Amino acid sequence: MSIAVIGAGSWGTVLSKILADNGHDVVLWARNPEKAALIEQTRINNDYLPDLTLSPSIHVTHDFQWVGTAEVLVFVVPSKGMGTVCSDLSRVTKGKGKILLTCTKGFSRETGKLMSDVLERYFPEAQAIAALSGPNLAKELAQKQPSASVIASKDPKAAKILQDLFLNGYFRPYISDDILGVQLCGALKNCYALVTGMISGLGLGENSQAALITRALAEMTRLGLKLGAHQETFAGLSGIGDLVATCTSPLSRNHTAGTLLAQGKAAKDIEQGTHMVIEGMSTTKTVYALSHRLGVEMPIIDQLYEVLYHHKEITLAAHDLMSRSGKKEWN
Repeated sequence: MSIAVIGAGSWGTVLSKILADNGHDVVLWARNPEKAALIEQTRINNDYLPDLTLSPSIHVTHDFQWVGTAEVLVFVVPSKGMGTVCSDLSRVTKGKGKILLTCTKGFSRETGKLMSDVLERYFPEAQAIAALSGPNLAKELAQKQPSASVIASKDPKAAKILQDLFLNGYFRPYISDDILGVQLCGALKNCYALVTGMISGLGLGENSQAALITRALAEMTRLGLKLGAHQETFAGLSGIGDLVATCTSPLSRNHTAGTLLAQGKAAKDIEQGTHMVIEGMSTTKTVYALSHRLGVEMPIIDQLYEVLYHHKEITLAAHDLMSRSGKKEWN
């Protein structure tokens, strides 16, 4: 099958590598035409993975005409840019007969919708829409370190096709039909990674980290069940698996951002100081509004929102979390 990966950040580059390692010809689309030309010439994405040399079977381009002919479209652009990219691409293809896979973790800033909803809006004629999410740190996968993930779709045939495209000796995707839950997990874990980064920045230890991750899972599950996701998803690779990886790894951009916040750096300066997108910051705003609209208790998200958007002191936020009245572990 012909495959196009849309987005040449670290994750899009690695997904292209996985597909190329599996013997597929891949088109990798980059937003910046100069960057696309440079990567095509040098075979190296120096901004994100300077140690990875791309296979000759990966064609890097800025031209959507190359993308529009592919049978499988893999979207790996930041959530804030997904709508614009889809709008531009929809002028080339309406998606008829195509399988669309989102690997972007977040919500649309304009509508608050998940990425699969954005794809459905712009490509109503697509054969199927799927989402991939899991504990997948790009740098480790670039080194072919063993990893697993989840591909979710309401179309089991499409999920199986995608699984076969990506499955190899170092990357093992599993199949799920809970596309809602898998996307929620992928978006929410970035928020909690900011908090565990703050814990690290404050010099707190493993007890604090473990407590935060465990209670974060409880919050995620409450929101997911309210929206109709499957409980087992939160106990799987896209749930607790991705939560642990993102919340504990120094390779996580959200964890690193949280550490910098605790050290006194402003959120705006952190975002401007990196070419990578800190998805957890915008996601926190969306999840805060969503949880309050639905009446779902998410005290960690509440305090994170206060820190990010009302400049609350992190130590005071931690105090307020720990000073809440006693609760049952499971309601």
